[in-house]
Order: sequence, then C-alpha cells, then structure tokens
Amino acid sequence: MKNVTLNAAGEQAYSLPVNAALSFDPFIEYLKKRAEGEPTVKADFFKKVLEKFESYQQNGTALTLENISGYEPLLEYIYACNTSPVADEQQLAWGLSFPFQPYIFYGTELLFTLLTQRDEKYEVTQTEEDYRRERLQLVYSFILKRLYNFQSPVKTGLYHAGTSTTTGLLEYYSVNINTDCISVTARGELPALDCNRLYMHLSEGASYEIMENMLPLDMFEFRGMAMLTVTDITPYKAVDNIRKVRLNRKPGADNSAQDTVIKSLKTLVRNSKIEFDLFPFVHINDEPVYGFEKTGTGILFSVWGEKTLSPEDFRDQAKSYAANPSFFFSQDIFQEEEKEEYKFLDDFRKLGVRSLALMPIFLERTPVGVLGVHTWGDDTFNEKTLALLEPAIGAIGQLLQVYRDEFNLEIENIVMEKFTSLQPAVQWKFNEAAWEYLQQRKKQLPAKVQNVHFNDVYPLYGAIDIRNSTIERNKAVRADLDNHLRILCEMLTKVQHEHPSSLLEEALFNCTKWQQVLEQEEWDATDETNLNHFLTEGTLPYLKHLAQQEPTTRNDIEGYLKLLHGSGEAVQHNRNALEASMQMINNAINNYFETEKDKLQQAYPCYFEKFRTDGIEYDIYIGQSISPNRVFDHFHLKNLRLWQLSSMAAITRLTRSLLPNMPQQLRTTQLIFAHNHTIDISFRADERRFDVEGTYNIRYQMIKKRIDKVHIRDTDERLTQTDKIALIYFNRKDIEDYLPYLQYMQETGVLQNDLEELELEDLQGLSGLKALRVGVA
Repeated sequence: MKNVTLNAAGEQAYSLPVNAALSFDPFIEYLKKRAEGEPTVKADFFKKVLEKFESYQQNGTALTLENISGYEPLLEYIYACNTSPVADEQQLAWGLSFPFQPYIFYGTELLFTLLTQRDEKYEVTQTEEDYRRERLQLVYSFILKRLYNFQSPVKTGLYHAGTSTTTGLLEYYSVNINTDCISVTARGELPALDCNRLYMHLSEGASYEIMENMLPLDMFEFRGMAMLTVTDITPYKAVDNIRKVRLNRKPGADNSAQDTVIKSLKTLVRNSKIEFDLFPFVHINDEPVYGFEKTGTGILFSVWGEKTLSPEDFRDQAKSYAANPSFFFSQDIFQEEEKEEYKFLDDFRKLGVRSLALMPIFLERTPVGVLGVHTWGDDTFNEKTLALLEPAIGAIGQLLQVYRDEFNLEIENIVMEKFTSLQPAVQWKFNEAAWEYLQQRKKQLPAKVQNVHFNDVYPLYGAIDIRNSTIERNKAVRADLDNHLRILCEMLTKVQHEHPSSLLEEALFNCTKWQQVLEQEEWDATDETNLNHFLTEGTLPYLKHLAQQEPTTRNDIEGYLKLLHGSGEAVQHNRNALEASMQMINNAINNYFETEKDKLQQAYPCYFEKFRTDGIEYDIYIGQSISPNRVFDHFHLKNLRLWQLSSMAAITRLTRSLLPNMPQQLRTTQLIFAHNHTIDISFRADERRFDVEGTYNIRYQMIKKRIDKVHIRDTDERLTQTDKIALIYFNRKDIEDYLPYLQYMQETGVLQNDLEELELEDLQGLSGLKALRVGVA
C-alpha cells in the first residue's frame, strides 16, 4: 500500500467548488451499522476495528491531506473492511480519495501505477469539460439520493478511455466511486424540488449543470472520504462496441462501422498487428453466392471470391464447408505439411499470410460466416490469442447475421424496384393496406385487401419511339426471307442435278414462287406465316430424309442445315442487326432514366413507371396524396415538367450519338402529353401496376393510347418527327408551365428556334387536339 497524495485528474480538470473535508466519522457510523446487523463472524472483526479507531488518539486535530499520512494504520483497516480478504493487493487497483475531489491519498501499488503512467502510456480522450460533467453528475446524484431520496435515472458509474501509445489501440478503465463513507449536510433550509419534472429532464438527456442554479454547491458540506476501485474493462467495452455497431447499423452504412469492428477485435487481443476479416454466408434461393467483398482486410474474399473461384466452384465448396464447418489454426502456414486437405493454404501463402485462423461462426446453431484471423510477414500469434476472442464470438455472429439480412434486403429492394410496381414513394400505402389485412386476419374476420389508391395526382406522360419500327422490321424480315429463299434455291438446284426427283422439282417451283411473292408490294402477316411454314414444315423433314437415304446429297443438305441451326446469321442478318440497334437504343434510354429517377425523388416523392414498347414510355404521378407528410407545392410540378422537357432533349442527343455504332441506323421520336388536371389512380392487382380510376380519368388514358401516330390536320405528316420534341395538349392553360421552359432551353442552345404551333387531326372520340413541336439542337 502507498500513502502519498496524488491528483488523479492531473491537468485535465479543476476542482469543484465544494465545502469538503476529510473525516473518519462517516466510516465509523457506517461500521457500527454493519457490526450491529452482521450475523457472521465478520461482526467480531468490525467491532475490533471500531475499538482501534476509538483507541487511536486524534488529539482533536482535523484531518487534512497534509497530516493524513499519520493515520496509516486506520487507513489500512478501512482497506481491510472494504475489500475481499483473499484479494491480491498486486492485482487490485483500490484507493481512498478526498470527498468529490480528485485527490488520492492512500491506495494499492497498482492504482498509483495506473495513475502515474497514464500520461506516459495513453493519450487521454476525455476533455476538461467531460471531467467536470462527470463530477457534477456524481456529486448531485449523491445529494439527491441522500437528502431527497431521489434515485437518479443516469448511471453514476464512470469509465475512462485512452489510446495506448504503444499499440495505438483504445483501453478502457471503469472507475467505481463508493460514497458510503461520505456525509452531506445542508447549510440552511433545503429548497423544494419537483422530482417528477427533474426525472423527466434527466431522462431526456439534460446535463446536471441545470442543478447548479437549483441547488448551488456552496449550500452543502461534505465530510468523510471516498473509496474508488479502478478496473480494466477493455474486453467488455471492445465487445460492447461491436454490439453497438450491430444495433446502430443501417443498410448501406459506410466503412466506419466496419473499421470500428476490426479495431475492437484488435483491442480485444491487445495487438494491432493481428488482422481480422469477416466473411458472411449469403444465399440466393438457398444456394451459396458471393457476398460482401470487404469487411476487414478482405483476404477471405480474395481467396474465396469471384476473382479466384467460379460461381459453381464457390457454391460446391461453400456447401461442403457448411455441411461440416471446421476450425483451422496454424501459427506458421509455411511450416504446415503438404497435404491435400491443406492445399487451400497456397492462396494465403501467395498473399503473404503467416499465422492464420479460420473460425466458423454460428448463430442459433446455424453457420452464418467465418472469422478470419491472420498476420502478415514475420508477425505471429498463438492459441492464447484466439482464446481472448471468446467474449466477442456471440456479437460477431449477430453482426454476420446483420450482414446477411442486409444482403437479403438489398436483393428484395432490387426486385421491388426493378421488377414490380411497388416503389419507395408509394410503399407506405401498401404497408398500411397490408397491416389492415393482417389485423383482420388476426381477429379472425373476413380478410379483404383494401384498394390502394391515390387521389388528385398530376400525371405526366412521355414516349420515346423508334421511328418507323414496324416498317423497318418488315423490311428486315423480307430481306432475310429473300436471302433464305435464295440459299435454299441454290442448294435444291445442286441436289436436283445429283438426284433428280419430283419432290425436289416441286420444292424448287414453290421456292421460286415465294421469291416472286416477296417482290410484290403487298405483304401481310398471313404471307409471312405461310412462307415460314414452307421453309420449316414444307422442306426440312424431306431434306433430312433425303440426306439419310442418298449419301451424294448429304454434304449439300447438311451445309444448308448448318446455316439454319448455327448462329442463324446467314438467314437472319437483317433481323439481328435491327434487334441489336433497338437494344442499343432501349438500353441507353433505360440507363438514363435509372440514373435520373433517384434525382426526381429528392425534390418531392413521385411515382415513376416505365413501359417497354418498340421504345420506352413512362408515367409519372405526383401530388399531396403520394407523400402526405410533405407539403406539395405547384413548384414541385413545375420542376418535374422542366425535367420532362430537358430529359427529352438529352435522350434525343443520346440516341443520335449512337448512330455511328448501330448495325442498322434507327432514329427516335419524342412525345409529351400535357395534362393540367389532377386524376385518381389505383393499383390493379391483376396487372401489378397503377391505372387511372373513374370515367373522366379513363379519358386521359384513352388519349395516351391514340396520340402516338396522330397526323397534323389536313396533311399526311405525322406529328412526331426525328430530332424533335412534340408536346400535345387541349387548352392553352395546359402548357403555361412549359412555355417559359421552352424559351429558356432555346436561349441556352438546347432547343432550336423553330417552335411550331400545330392543330391535329380528329381521332376517334377526340377532337380539338393541338401540339407544339420543336427541334433539338
């Protein structure tokens, strides 16, 4: 034991302005109560200690930090009464301090060692303000409990963190301050307190600084001495930090959370040179697949990931491992024997790993992943190091399950976003409908899914169409069929010379006849069907039979069949070129909308749905009912309309830029329908999409379906033209928001100065349609 005075706070904090003094009296009173109520042999010991205090002459001298060393025998009795008889003084950090001041005057060697080496071995992370706040919490919690019988809702246990200058890792120490041997008296009448209100404030996180005005510290006198015990809680805090990462983690969180986990594991083993990596097991349709690429050093993904293993090999190995998860440890993998079962170590050796441990992690008896522990170069570790990880295994298992859940959620979100009409902007409404359905089912009532609808939303419609796609497709089909007939005729002619046959003569006649039909302008779907039937059912079975029966014809016929069943390029060249060009256009437009739709949601949530035709069509719905918790303003609609114009211009330039790389050059037309009135929409479960609701609103849907090929009044000219944007409307008011944006885009060089105002032909049930048309620069 040491009997010296030490300022435990050093220069980190100053003393609180409290009226305090050292005294043995509170301890003596405390010991008398213990002796009276103690039924064991301890009572005799307590009584002997009391006799020692009574026989020790204090001569009426007040205790001070300067003269406390003269009472060391009594201090030793206090130590004996408040610690375990079997405790090893060399392993116990215990001491006595001045009441509510950071002055330690008596304690174990370990306590003084920790305090004196703190500034040399650790970078203290707490500030002066942190220390002051902790002391205020401690002293006011004590006052409230002793004088008001009020139990503070805030824990009074303290802990201190510091970064080791040797390892660079955090170390944590708890400081338990026992105030049983301190008395407090009020100098004057105690003020009344509203304890309920105070409890509410403190529970909500209010600082104890609010007490300084309610109960100034100079109102109180403190006598006695505090007992403190310092405990190394680094392992506990390291595991706690991992648990906090699991509890506070959000999908898509940055790498800082993962860094916290790895640093906590290094703290747990007290070695910054030991590296860690987490490899969660994730599945698609119960089949193992690659998961997160990096959760630590990433070494496990380097060995088991897509750069090393094919999906099939990974699946086989993962299944095999999951069926029999085994622990592996080697202090030096370069010293392991060359066995087949250790062949996997070659990949780790190539990466420079020395010590390696692969620990299967379970949660509820299910393998959820692997924890990899390793070192680089010449650094090593042994089994004792792995034993230090035991407290964290449970938390690691739960964290790996979080990663698995995140992966599954990400897959679900992609399915929801890319393959269904259920988008985040409207998902809240479906959640409500699902909850209502669940409530009815739980109450054993007839469960009926309520209709999901949104009232008074503004619709925006746009269409990007491939110009003359039907004509181009017919041209490609006729060109390919003509080429097919030519090849067939050439082959039949050669075979006829080698093996004359009436059936071959008939096939040649039909082939020539179909060539003449293709040259005619009139060509319909029936002709195409009949010709395809001739090329397949009319000739192929006979040719296959002939090749088997007459060897002299086999080479010619098999050469023809290879042209059909290979890549098909010889007889589908034009159709393949057309399809490739259409695919290029649609992919470019799709990618553009995918990058843009998230930007739209930032201004105000809206429902955005695309449809694949020969081009791309889209519907956008926006309004207050889509997002009830956010105020909808007309400016949100205007912003969307400006985006509609600018995106059409951008897509025009985008598809135009693809022309040099297209196998078959195709151009696009751009169409917008301006509707300035709100409509109601509802979700159609049979089609898994939203549709308009109500008689008036159905008219809007009907207009959309009929305007794509509309002509300018009294002409044969189609409204939609390449390199132009067409905007259809009924009334001038429908385009009031668009007009200033058109002018703005013309002045900035996005659009050309060729704006046309046009009247359109009457359609079935529709008249009075008008349009604006403008070229894209």
